[in-house]
Amino acid sequence: MAQQDDQFKKVISHAKEYGYVFQSSEIYDGLSAVYDYGQNGVELKKNIRDYWWKSMVQMHDNIVGLDAAIFMHPTTWKASGHVDAFSDPLIDNKDSKKRYRADVLVEDYCLKIETKIEKEVKKAQKRFGDAFNKEEFVSTNPRVLGYQEKIDTILSRLGKSLEKEDLADVKLLIEELEIGCPLSGSKNWTDVKQFNLMFGTKLGASAESAMDLYLRPETAQGIFVNFLNVQKTGRMKIPFGIAQTGKAFRNEIVARQFIFRMREFEQMEMQFFIKPGTQGEWYKHWKEARMKWHLSLGMGEDNYRFHDHEKLAHYADAAADIEFKFPFGFKELEGIHSRTDFDLKAHEEHSGKKLQYFDHEDNASYTPYVLETSIGLDRMFLAVFSNSLVEEELENNTTRTVLKLPAVLAPIKAAVFPLVKKDGLPEVAKQIIDDLKYDFNVFYDEKDAVGKRYRRQDANGTPFCITVDHDTLEDKMVTIRHRDTMEQKRVLITDLAAIIDKEVNFKHWIA
Repeated sequence: MAQQDDQFKKVISHAKEYGYVFQSSEIYDGLSAVYDYGQNGVELKKNIRDYWWKSMVQMHDNIVGLDAAIFMHPTTWKASGHVDAFSDPLIDNKDSKKRYRADVLVEDYCLKIETKIEKEVKKAQKRFGDAFNKEEFVSTNPRVLGYQEKIDTILSRLGKSLEKEDLADVKLLIEELEIGCPLSGSKNWTDVKQFNLMFGTKLGASAESAMDLYLRPETAQGIFVNFLNVQKTGRMKIPFGIAQTGKAFRNEIVARQFIFRMREFEQMEMQFFIKPGTQGEWYKHWKEARMKWHLSLGMGEDNYRFHDHEKLAHYADAAADIEFKFPFGFKELEGIHSRTDFDLKAHEEHSGKKLQYFDHEDNASYTPYVLETSIGLDRMFLAVFSNSLVEEELENNTTRTVLKLPAVLAPIKAAVFPLVKKDGLPEVAKQIIDDLKYDFNVFYDEKDAVGKRYRRQDANGTPFCITVDHDTLEDKMVTIRHRDTMEQKRVLITDLAAIIDKEVNFKHWIA
């Protein structure tokens, strides 16, 4: 755990040092669980959003986009169940006066048991070497099986207690596991209570006439209330999807882990409308499709896993998370939910408007079922950034810090350097910048020795460095250096665009 904490601290420090993420309002000592994206962070975030949008909307002829307003009529949230059921189970420690999510305390306890499993696996790998079969080991080793059984038993009980809203049993579970306050170690807990997470606000010119509103806690409802608008104007036929990215807001009392859990965050969601009775096959389809999308970025298959929900939301008949191995362990990155017809029927009931689809093939109307894929853009940012940050030992006994971002997502695709700041080299370098900037985000740097400039761009995640030297004036060639291999190659200036495009173009990444 200490090693994980150290790595996470490096991630946070590097994100600030290289202009990716800043504490919001930092000059006023910041605002808890609110962050700003810097000059490089905003580019990485945009590229992740574009990668999702292109694959979800442009690559599907039956999925279209939407940008719904953040403010919605307050009855929306009554219909969706958020007014009555959108809450977290919270528990206070009487001695430290700190408040925690009760379910997260239990999940973190299980995470420590998972760390013990990982230690057993590493010991076995060391003992058996190339002959080691991880899958066979974790499915047969008695100690590992015992740990896993304990995890499954705890999480199953937690899920059932939360589903029944048996908060007394959640507290009892914490006490039985002897879970202490992470800050003080004290086990002196209050009862568990539910806390609604929606931010309230008002709409109107005066306090007397103002309407009570909520900042949306999710983007999905904007899609549901526009279902018929999109279906009719787009002449969409079932099955079809509506995709949206945008800000959502949750009054997280126990926001933590940097940008993993924030009060203001961005979602990338797609609601797929289907014929009732087909949800099983579409649920399987979207689980496989979404995992394939994640794996296309090349961040390691071992870093992903599915987690089927023990406790289903009030609207779902099936749900699973794609979990990613963050520096603090496996946590939810994306959710795939079979939402049944709950949402459209609820809005139909509360609005008095018919939200049904007329199927010309069946000559019948019905309320579509919905398959949802929902991913947190900020969490995806953290997954990509933390997985990419590595320190490498080099052959000359030195180390380099390199941010091995997937090239398609990197904020800057290429940095161009003149070897020296004279003899006409800066002019050639700037002409290369001018030629490339229409297709790629590129960067000019003439400060310090070339080696130092290389190291800066390695740490910033830039896939290519291009150096203009005195020979360039004669042969019209430059040296291009690859970030990951540090391989250097002499190429024609006229070939640069094609070389960069091959590495960073969306069509070379998505399957």
